[in-house]
Amino acid sequence: MNEIENAAYVSVGRASGFTGLAIFCLMFGLSFDPAFAAQAGGMASLIFAFILVWCALRARTRPYKKTEAWLILKKEFRPPAEIAQQVIGVALRETYYWFAKQAATIAFVLLVIALFLKAAFVYGGLDVLPGASVYGPGSGIVADVPATGIGTGTGIGTSRHGIFP
Repeated sequence: MNEIENAAYVSVGRASGFTGLAIFCLMFGLSFDPAFAAQAGGMASLIFAFILVWCALRARTRPYKKTEAWLILKKEFRPPAEIAQQVIGVALRETYYWFAKQAATIAFVLLVIALFLKAAFVYGGLDVLPGASVYGPGSGIVADVPATGIGTGTGIGTSRHGIFP
């Protein structure tokens, strides 16, 4: 039974790992706005948790020969056909539930972080960049830059914000 559980863990864990990588890349792409990045990552993780629960509900009736866990198992560790559907289905169901719980926990943490970041930006006066206000009225970098280019015209290669040399 341990080999079957390991095969199920590897099968679901591989898919979960690639999904986690995709969510990380999404959050990294949105890192210009940390609160939105955390919110998007939390929502994506929550959707993934629901997908894993849906897969867990289907695991017992899904044909065992079409599962990756069955393909990972070596022939000497495969259960007989009479009980294979039940054994593989139960192992996959429990594994899906475990990964769904982890994804839901990550989603909860990311959504709480997003809530605190939004509160800090709106009520705490934090800015992502000096002079930029993402969540409220105030001067923004776009409004501070002249239409002719970056800088204030006081010299070549100078900038008001100190972002560029």
